[in-house]
Amino acid sequence: MKFGLGILITILLTAISFKRNHAQESKTITNQNLIWYGYFNTLHFSDKLFLTTEFQERHFIRPFAQSQFVTRTHLHVQLSSGWDVAAGMCLFLQGTNDPLKNSINVPELRPHIEFNYRQKLNKLTFEHRYKIESRFFHNVNSDRSDLEDGYFFGNFRFRYRIQATIPFATFRNGGKVKLKVSDEIHINAGHSIVLNTFDQNRIYVGINTDITKNLSFEIGYLNWFQKDYRCRLL
Repeated sequence: MKFGLGILITILLTAISFKRNHAQESKTITNQNLIWYGYFNTLHFSDKLFLTTEFQERHFIRPFAQSQFVTRTHLHVQLSSGWDVAAGMCLFLQGTNDPLKNSINVPELRPHIEFNYRQKLNKLTFEHRYKIESRFFHNVNSDRSDLEDGYFFGNFRFRYRIQATIPFATFRNGGKVKLKVSDEIHINAGHSIVLNTFDQNRIYVGINTDITKNLSFEIGYLNWFQKDYRCRLL
């Protein structure tokens, strides 16, 4: 338990330190407030095979404006010793990074593979996710006002997330209230990547509550740091 908890604390402290160092180097820091809504469904075909589908809507608070829409499907195969492997596809609609500016939604296709490892230590559960995704962006015209035919390959991206889940209350029907703490780092790779090898870091803290056996509700806070808006395509 001490080993897993030490890994999580080390990564969180490293991410916070990295954020502070780069924030000091930047001339401009932009803070934005968004709300994310998500629907997640898991369909089990057998003990070792299951399909996960998710839909997410993300929008700015003030002013109210859409930021992103995401739909993602991935098929998992359960391996031994807490591991599973998955492959899937994501359709990502990226709007504006500035809610005061009008912008078209630019589609992005993201095929990916991922490896997941779950580690249970007493009541504490650690989940490690290693993901590799390819990013194909829809063509747009020069002033980004309209879509053009076709897609182009942007880059590969490597993602690692560690998440700790801690149950701290149980209802009479068996439902649990859980605390979730996670940190995820994104690293870009490819010929087009020159200045933005580091893409972003996300630190998340949330509360998850089981409503029924197959339905849960979660609310949380996400601190999302990205070094340079000019070098990114989310």
